Amino acid sequence: MGYFLYNVLLLIASPVIVLGLLAKPRCRRGLLQRLGRVPTNLKHLNSPVIWIHAVSLGEVTAVVPFVKELHALYPHCSLVVSTVTETGREAVEQQLGHVAHHCYCPVDFSWAVKAYIRALHPVAFLLIETELWPNLLRLMADQQIPAILVNGRLSSNSFQRYQRIRGFMRKVLSFVTLCLMQTERDAQRIINLGASPEIVRTSGNMKFDHVDARPDIHSVPLSRSTLHLAPHEMVLVAGSTHAAEEDQLLRCYRRLCEIMPSLVLLMAPRHIERSQKVEDNIRRHGFLCTRRSCLQNDSETHEEPKTPRVILLDTRGELASAYALGWIAFVGGTLTPIGGHNLLEPARWGIPVFFGPHTDHCAEVARILCDAGGGIEVQNGDELFRRIKEANEDASWSARVGQAAQKALAAHGGVVKKNIQMIQTVVPMLETVPVEESSTYVLDRM
Repeated sequence: MGYFLYNVLLLIASPVIVLGLLAKPRCRRGLLQRLGRVPTNLKHLNSPVIWIHAVSLGEVTAVVPFVKELHALYPHCSLVVSTVTETGREAVEQQLGHVAHHCYCPVDFSWAVKAYIRALHPVAFLLIETELWPNLLRLMADQQIPAILVNGRLSSNSFQRYQRIRGFMRKVLSFVTLCLMQTERDAQRIINLGASPEIVRTSGNMKFDHVDARPDIHSVPLSRSTLHLAPHEMVLVAGSTHAAEEDQLLRCYRRLCEIMPSLVLLMAPRHIERSQKVEDNIRRHGFLCTRRSCLQNDSETHEEPKTPRVILLDTRGELASAYALGWIAFVGGTLTPIGGHNLLEPARWGIPVFFGPHTDHCAEVARILCDAGGGIEVQNGDELFRRIKEANEDASWSARVGQAAQKALAAHGGVVKKNIQMIQTVVPMLETVPVEESSTYVLDRM
């Protein structure tokens, strides 16, 4: 009954769904793929297919070491990574284009999903974090294709929404072969929604393995010369920011400039389509604003950089390397009740990580960083100012705290290998290759 009602509602909503996709410029690209038109290059793959679904940028970031390790272990397989968003597509092409194919995930219409299953007929379907599409999972089960939740998590908001349809979710989860969850909290929540405890495992967060990931030779990292930074200037990187917290950050920066005249703020909004509004706001606060997209990729400049100033990172795929240039970092979505973004990116580079109190999406990571002494939670912009002011008074503070953050990541790594070992137990075709024999992409820990 639950599936019947779901499909009736989906059919009724289909005109709205299609019009919604057309109305959003970021969703128009790949519209036919979303409605079931399989890309030509995926129709005749002459090797077994492993289909990995990662919704957007965050999920793709989490899955990069995992996909590279799969490629090293199973070079005879074709890896297909699907996304929903444009930022996800760009991340796949930039970071995984040499090991995996990309497609847009079909909308959960039965005919669209069937078209992809017929074309790919994957040996396994791996969904990253929590993308529980009812028709997709049921149709995978009909074809006896293992569906495995990898790096699974359930935020408080998602958990509460799913609880309202708990009976239906129990049926949906019955089609999942294995649930590899990030934390004990996530594991208990998915069991409470109806997953059988026998298929639920707690394996950790694959984002921790980025501390060991070999830098991607296909990407070009930022450098101080690229951003025209003077040798004496220090950088405060504010990454993945939202409108509701940017005023607090800019007011904090204004006060910091009075005691740290060589401090430059690099602000990276979570959604770069907001760049013009962010620039306008920066200028309203009285700062010079330089867009990253307007800077040439060389150090040839005859102008002395002016401080204070804000560099607006209005490009995709460069935030991770921007953190490497930071003296300290603040991660957004945490001073406003968004739930937080990737706290591990700055920690990977040995940079102290500041964040606000709203960390529901990354609660376990926030706890680990704070316990290790590499993360600092602040309640508002005023406290952020006070803590950075104190840090400036201790010359060794940044290096000491940054090293603690980096060590915390290394101590919790190895999740990729653990997940692959568990996947091998439920995907017969993958059992024949021990993880230890892989030509791994993972290096010795720093």
